[in-house]
Amino acid sequence: MTADTKQSRREQSHGRILDAAARALRRQGYAGVGVAEVMKEAGLTHGGFYAHFKSREALLSAALEHAAGDSTQSLSRRIAALQEAGASPVRALVEAYLSDLHVTSSERGCVVAALGSEMPRQSEELLAVSRRRVAALVERARAALPPTDPPERAFLLAASLVGAVQMARALGDEGRALLPATRAALIAQYDAN
Repeated sequence: MTADTKQSRREQSHGRILDAAARALRRQGYAGVGVAEVMKEAGLTHGGFYAHFKSREALLSAALEHAAGDSTQSLSRRIAALQEAGASPVRALVEAYLSDLHVTSSERGCVVAALGSEMPRQSEELLAVSRRRVAALVERARAALPPTDPPERAFLLAASLVGAVQMARALGDEGRALLPATRAALIAQYDAN
C-alpha cells in the first residue's frame, strides 16, 4: 500500500466519522454523541478513534463545523434556486429555511436550530464554535436584508427562523401545518420588494 493510498483511506475514514458524528449531533444533541456509536455508524472500530481525534470534545467541535458546512451548502443551493426563479433574497432565505424538507430533516438541517438551546451549556471550546455558527446565520440574514436596515433586524429575522423550525419540529404535523402562514408573515415583515 502506498503512502497516498494510506492517506486517502485515512481521509475517507475521517470523513465517515465526521458525517456520522454530525448526524448524531443534530439528531441527539451534544450529550447524545457517543464515540463508540459514532465509530460503529462510520463502520470503524472504537479503538481507531484516537488516530483521528484527541478527545470527544475535539470530535464534537469538528462535527459541529462539518454539520454547519453541510447544511450551509444545502441551504445556499435552495436559496440560489429560489432566487433564479425570481424570489427576492429575503423571500428565498425564508422559504428555503422554513421549507418542509428543512424542518423534517433534522439530521441534515441547520445546527443552530438543532442545538440552539444546548449551546450555552457547552465547554468554552464548543461554545466558541457554536457562537460562530449563530453569527454566520445572523450574517446570512443580514446579507438578505437591504443594507440600510439596522443590524438588529438581521438578528430578529434569524431568531424568527430558528424559533419557527424548533417549534414546528416540536409540534410535528401541527407545527408543519403552520409553516406557510409563518413564511408569509416573515416575508411580509422583512421583504422590501
